[in-house]
Amino acid sequence: MKLDSIDIRILEILQQDAELQVAEVAQRVGLSTTPCWRRIQRLKESGVITRQVALLDAQKVNVGVTVFVAVRTSTHSQQWFETFKATVQAIPEVVEFYRMSGDVDYLLRVVVPDIAAYDRVYKRLIAGTELRDVSSSFAMEELKLTTALPLGYVG
Repeated sequence: MKLDSIDIRILEILQQDAELQVAEVAQRVGLSTTPCWRRIQRLKESGVITRQVALLDAQKVNVGVTVFVAVRTSTHSQQWFETFKATVQAIPEVVEFYRMSGDVDYLLRVVVPDIAAYDRVYKRLIAGTELRDVSSSFAMEELKLTTALPLGYVG
């Protein structure tokens, strides 16, 4: 799908506040309400906008500790991967899960209230599959966190 400058502006606005009324978005991008609504619907239907969610304050919901977990494995079979993937996806504290290049095979971002809670997550993780190495790093301070994607590469 080809995006023009108005589509990009709509996306920038919605990434900051998806609760805005269509009329407000339309006013900000210089369109009337109906054409703006149609553009937003097209962005949803084409999969550019995948979903709209509420973002929560981690501290206020008692998961203010962020742990980055680097996983290395000696096994790379599809069956092993499916088991590992199912194990990780069943752990709600894992909020991001990536297959990596380089020295680390998988990287997880885990949110928990404290080290004891992370230990319970760790035990579930290692019980589910055979892993060669699991290395955990606790974030000391959050310096930047955004869900907004950069749109300067659209074109």
